[in-house]
Amino acid sequence: MQSKSIREKFLQFFIQKSHQHQSGVPIVNKEDPSLFFVNAGMNPFKDILLGNQPIDTPRVVTVQPCLRVSGKHNDLEEVGVDTYHHTLFEMLGNWSFGDYFKEEAIAWAWELLTAVYHLPKERIYATIFGGDSQDGLPKDHEADSLWGQYLPADHILSFDKADNFWEMGAQGPCGPCSEIHLDIRSDGERKALPASELVNTGHPQVIEIWNLVFMQYNRQASGKLVDLPHKHIDTGMGLERLAMVLQGKTSNYDTDIFTPLIQRIAQIAGKSYHQSTTIAVAMRVIADHLRAVAFAIADGQPPAHAKAGYVIRRILRRAIRYGYSHLAIKEPFIHQLVAVLAAQMEGVYPNLTHQQGYIAQLIQAEEAAFLKTLGTGLHRFNHLDPSKIHQGVIEGRVAFELYDTYGFPLDLTLLMAKEKGLMVDEAGFQQALQAQKARAQKDAALSQGDWQVVHPSDDPSFVGYDQLAVTTAIVQWRTFTNKAGTAYQLVLAVTPFYPAGGGQVADTGVIRCGSESIPVVDVQKEHGLILHTVDQLPAQLELPVVAEVDPIQRTLAANNHTATHLLQAALQQIVGDHVVQKGSLVTPNLLRFDFAHPTKLSTTQIEAVEAIVNQKIRANIPCIEQRGLPLAAAKAMGAQALFGEKYGPTVRVITFDPTFSIELCGGTHVAHTGQIGFFKIIHETAIGTGIRRIEALTAHNAHHFVTQQSATLNGVANLLHHPKDLLQAVAKLLHEKKQLQKQLMGHQAQAVQQIIQQLSHQLEQVGDRYLLIQTIQPPHPHALQQIALHYKAQYGQIFVLLAARFEQQAHLVLSVSDPLLPYNHAHQMMQSIAPLIDGKGGGTPFFATAKGNNPAGIPAALQAARKAFVYDKRFF
Repeated sequence: MQSKSIREKFLQFFIQKSHQHQSGVPIVNKEDPSLFFVNAGMNPFKDILLGNQPIDTPRVVTVQPCLRVSGKHNDLEEVGVDTYHHTLFEMLGNWSFGDYFKEEAIAWAWELLTAVYHLPKERIYATIFGGDSQDGLPKDHEADSLWGQYLPADHILSFDKADNFWEMGAQGPCGPCSEIHLDIRSDGERKALPASELVNTGHPQVIEIWNLVFMQYNRQASGKLVDLPHKHIDTGMGLERLAMVLQGKTSNYDTDIFTPLIQRIAQIAGKSYHQSTTIAVAMRVIADHLRAVAFAIADGQPPAHAKAGYVIRRILRRAIRYGYSHLAIKEPFIHQLVAVLAAQMEGVYPNLTHQQGYIAQLIQAEEAAFLKTLGTGLHRFNHLDPSKIHQGVIEGRVAFELYDTYGFPLDLTLLMAKEKGLMVDEAGFQQALQAQKARAQKDAALSQGDWQVVHPSDDPSFVGYDQLAVTTAIVQWRTFTNKAGTAYQLVLAVTPFYPAGGGQVADTGVIRCGSESIPVVDVQKEHGLILHTVDQLPAQLELPVVAEVDPIQRTLAANNHTATHLLQAALQQIVGDHVVQKGSLVTPNLLRFDFAHPTKLSTTQIEAVEAIVNQKIRANIPCIEQRGLPLAAAKAMGAQALFGEKYGPTVRVITFDPTFSIELCGGTHVAHTGQIGFFKIIHETAIGTGIRRIEALTAHNAHHFVTQQSATLNGVANLLHHPKDLLQAVAKLLHEKKQLQKQLMGHQAQAVQQIIQQLSHQLEQVGDRYLLIQTIQPPHPHALQQIALHYKAQYGQIFVLLAARFEQQAHLVLSVSDPLLPYNHAHQMMQSIAPLIDGKGGGTPFFATAKGNNPAGIPAALQAARKAFVYDKRFF
């Protein structure tokens, strides 16, 4: 049974049990700040489980891609080493939201596995929760009894909280669970040792295939468990493991999910997958990691230097290193696997197919960048100074250097150390990393408390599209702390404040309570709630409040958001239909638009785009807003949706001329395009391979920019006495300057040669060494270095110290030839004499410089150096 058929049979089974099929959401988790990625099938339903969202569909079935590479649920270290762990996997899940519970979940799991997939009943084992005294939870006798209807007692095993109590993280929905394990060993192995002794021991052929979670509780920040408003069923079965079982394999990597990728890797490497364990592990890691990276990029998260983007970069760099070290592939190659993956997922995950070229392009650029430093970093690691290793532990600062200088993620260094039988001082690495973060003044992580309810409300609402000021009430609040101190987040029963989202920054404004006027400093959306950040709480939380949005800032943001829509449509007209938005920023002051395009836009293209946008502004096109439109109907209209965005069953569509711009959008817009006034592009640049960025201004900001540019041009024209052709006049000046610079450089080079000839008569010989200590006046400061290095190249053992004065500053250059290196003189000596010119200096053992504000100290500095050289017996 091929993987496509396995997916389909799962969906059809539960559809026949009155479940609604819902497509998986993007693995990039933009709605929940506690998670970078969707790491379990339940993530998209968290708000329903917590009671923050109404239950519209009580029974659901999904196939949800998940990514587990960080946090509590992290399988990265097992990937490729064993045969059944993955970073990215597909979770088959059926859901009950306040409908059925344990009895149906267990009965249907048994029916699907034995009657549809025809797994042998005698090889199935079930585990149940054995209770936990710390949380005050008893053994799950109900699950034990229900499984007793299908399995013998010795196939029902009880385990503790670590194995059979499912929690998404430190906070959130949780509950006891029942895992279904399968024994796929040979008959002889089964007779020799019962599987009951191998369940949950990590045996590669006695494996968990399905987890039935009985979601009953919510873990609060304090650690306390409280009952959820409803009991829910959340099940998850890994497609990869199920495919292994149904295809008669003993490794997930031998299924049709991975074999096309591994065959292509083997072809590129010129090696056989079964050639050695090392090669097999490397190919498995690369195949797995390519899937994770490609899915993440398709869902809107490219590799980057921070947060979720850095996790994706870590995974990709790990794969690159396996190819480099174990398959001897020294050139970018992983991008070639994208076409294979896209073909496998055709008709299942259209994002991969539609963005195949873009994904491959980004991966290739990342490969090329990392390969530039990988070889050097590996050489550095493989030739570590023994003093950096203490009792088999590599110093943390070495790991940090590999991270900071060569781009090695810590887990990559840990992996390389493990292969050598070494460990890494992770605490030392973290200490160095935190010191760097402190220097960079990065924001501290938020520490959030539990919500305090003021006025219970089932459905807080946003009215900001229609109103900028409303009388409302505080529903709930909580504190949070960061390095700036304590602040508060409020949920209002009704709010006009637009939360940051869709590239648009949050509204600003105030919350008034009686005589108090409290500024709203930020507005964010989390779990479907709009959170208003304030620096103080109203004195009386229970009283009504007035929420007021700053109308000027809102209007300016709306100008820029509408202009962004017009810009995208204009780019598609001028540049091509392949232009796809890859990010945006909409503020009251400017707009920024990132889009997929391989080359720089020409001046003609930019002017044409500007002309179209301004023509649409002058046309004063009305905004057609449609709310609550079914997603399918919106797409049928031609509305553009962003890859990586999560859309509900109904959407908001913004249209400016049905033949020009139709987009799914939750942002704020002008009523008519004429309100924007004027549009001006101020920058167009690359921000990555295949990604361009345009920055633009509208309304008075655009007018101010153009006015300033005009004033600058007039000023230049005045300086040049208003030539007929200003550009030609400036070009002529630049050409003349270039010619004069060439002449000047020629004269300077002659002057340097004359000084070198003159200094050759000033050389002193001390024993078999030469000494040159002189004050000179070269044509420019860099000439000091040129002259010093000239003499170093000409003489075997020479000590050169030259001084010069430029614009009331003293400059010193010290060069020591290589045979004198054991004495480490240049750096130390320059540090000792630099204070004599009121400066600081240093460098390498053979070359050092200094600069100071006391030219009168030059003779003393030279004399001190001469004395040190002549009387230092280490030279003789």
